[in-house]
Amino acid sequence: MNQPSIECPDVCANGCVADERCPKWKFVNGAAQFISNTSLDQMIEIAEIARLKKLNAPPKWIIPEDF
Repeated sequence: MNQPSIECPDVCANGCVADERCPKWKFVNGAAQFISNTSLDQMIEIAEIARLKKLNAPPKWIIPEDF
């Protein structure tokens, strides 16, 4: 059975209306599990590592294809 696609940003602005039928439900469960199993100190450490990694990364040049 194929579920019709919905525009989540528009329809679910005040909360998900599809619950378990939502195509993004598996990500919601994963995020909730991460939040419940990870301490705030660990989350801050993860964010700091990501921030430093991004600061130390070489610049990415974006060259438009049509000059």
